[in-house]
Amino acid sequence: MVQKQPAQKKSAQKHYTVTGMTCEHCAASVREEVSEVAGVSEVVVDVAANSVTVHGADLDDARLRAAIVEAGYAVADPVAA
Repeated sequence: MVQKQPAQKKSAQKHYTVTGMTCEHCAASVREEVSEVAGVSEVVVDVAANSVTVHGADLDDARLRAAIVEAGYAVADPVAA
């Protein structure tokens, strides 16, 4: 008898450049909002670099961007290479 293995969720990491963050309070606001998005396991915010890195499974880019905006900050569009 062959047993089906549960589907594994795809592990992912997403990086965003976020403008307007100036302090640890800003970072905490972003972490709080982004952490509520389904699939997120970790949020790393670097205020000095204006960056947010999200780790998790099956991450939804639109929902992550919306969470950053909900926290009160803007997500810079990626620069085309």
